Amino acid sequence: MQEHPSRTAAILSLLPWLPWLALVTSLGTTWLVWDHERNSANNEMRSQFNFALRETVSRIEQRVAAYEQMLRGVQSMLATTSLKNRKAVHDYIESLQLDANFSGVQVIGIAELVAPENKAAHEAGMRQLGLADYRIEPAGEREIYAPVIQREPYFGRNRTLLGFDAWSEPQRRQAMIRARDSGMPAISGKVRLAVDDASTATPGFIMYIPVFAHDRPHDSIAQRRANLVGWVYASFHMNDFMASLYGRQPSGLALSIYDEVDPTEAALIYRAADGNETLGPTGKNALSTIEYMVVAGHNWTISLSTQKQFEKLYDRDTAFVIAAAGTCLSFALAALVWLLLNGRSRALRLAARMTEKLRHMAQHDLLTGLPNRALFSDRLQQELARAKRLNGQFALIFLDLDHFKPINDNFGHAVGDQLLQQMAQRLRTAVRAADTVGRIGGDEFVILMTELTEASDALNLAEKICEAVRQPVTVNGQEHRISCSLGIAIYPTDGIDEITLTKRADAAMYRSKENGRDGVELAGRMTNSRF
Repeated sequence: MQEHPSRTAAILSLLPWLPWLALVTSLGTTWLVWDHERNSANNEMRSQFNFALRETVSRIEQRVAAYEQMLRGVQSMLATTSLKNRKAVHDYIESLQLDANFSGVQVIGIAELVAPENKAAHEAGMRQLGLADYRIEPAGEREIYAPVIQREPYFGRNRTLLGFDAWSEPQRRQAMIRARDSGMPAISGKVRLAVDDASTATPGFIMYIPVFAHDRPHDSIAQRRANLVGWVYASFHMNDFMASLYGRQPSGLALSIYDEVDPTEAALIYRAADGNETLGPTGKNALSTIEYMVVAGHNWTISLSTQKQFEKLYDRDTAFVIAAAGTCLSFALAALVWLLLNGRSRALRLAARMTEKLRHMAQHDLLTGLPNRALFSDRLQQELARAKRLNGQFALIFLDLDHFKPINDNFGHAVGDQLLQQMAQRLRTAVRAADTVGRIGGDEFVILMTELTEASDALNLAEKICEAVRQPVTVNGQEHRISCSLGIAIYPTDGIDEITLTKRADAAMYRSKENGRDGVELAGRMTNSRF
């Protein structure tokens, strides 16, 4: 049967447009791959930025908690002796070894509650203890006094004359009132420490804990006010406090901390930036955020933003390579189609192979070859449809490598990339053929375990993965050891759609990190599994 002449003519008339169609299609695919890679780099930078913010807040909270415990110890010691037992206080605080264990502390002190009618007797009693020049300062009549009667360690500038009335200064007074009425630790707002000269002072704050009369109740506000005898406190320079935090400070990030909730220069108590160049390559910060936190009953505002050094870590050349290579391939493909119009079948096969290659680039992570976020989401949707249709179940596992960032920072991204490639290969080997391993950015991976029979099967796979990741990795002759934290969500127990399962698996993974890393958390359980 002969082909209709008009149809043949129509087909022939379209042939000259084939090179242009190939060019437009290839350039479009190149743009999609380039956009995906650019977004992946931005997502990785945002993930590391958010992690740095969480780490900063966590380190501040941990350090404040340590100082609270320290002052609780002094408070407990004073429950067995008088506030004026200067030797007992000195010996106890000396045993704490502040320089070694609490390096951010400027001074630990005692402030005594003195009623106006007892002022003269108080001053006379302190002079009898050997403080010949002791007097309550500043002078003047007030409703009550809270003079500092002891500072430890008592050397250097800490030997400033005792007797300063902390109650006379509004910021200190507010913190002392909060501590008294709550019975809990309370910190002051931004203050100049009494031991500092006005010309050289740096911002500081003070933490107070109330001390009540021996064997007297202090369960209610009224009882606490009636039975208060004084305060034990610790004073800090904010710069020293931040320098004492556990772990490394964020690199390439500008960190500022403000007193209360208004981030103004007057409220600034700490600022740290790496170098003088605080703006990114675009002339502005790529990422910045404001975080509010409550520290011992007082508000601090944390401002964090990226700097050029941080942003350069994620300004990779991959997107440029994809754009350049894709453009060249697109024009080469168009040229081949134009040259091979007389051999249409051969040209079409070549075009199909090149298009498939570009399609593969659009659906897979360029570094590891694993499915990217888009392809993994598509397979997850397919598994959701299958499980709903057959009333089955499956597992979604989120995996994050522990302590991967220091390897990048200390050995370079080339070493980090090779390590990621080896981890990807180990994950492929650990799972079943029907399962899917994907990389969604940075050091984060996801595993789709299909046709799950029991939840224990997912835990067994997690154990296998943890063991595989723990094995040493050798890159350029250097051995590295890392671990991973995993979170598991089970369909339909933990969710019946992609968003819910993803959130619960991600939350379980972060719970595993908070519980010490190198472990597994089931979304529906609070128990941490260790292997």
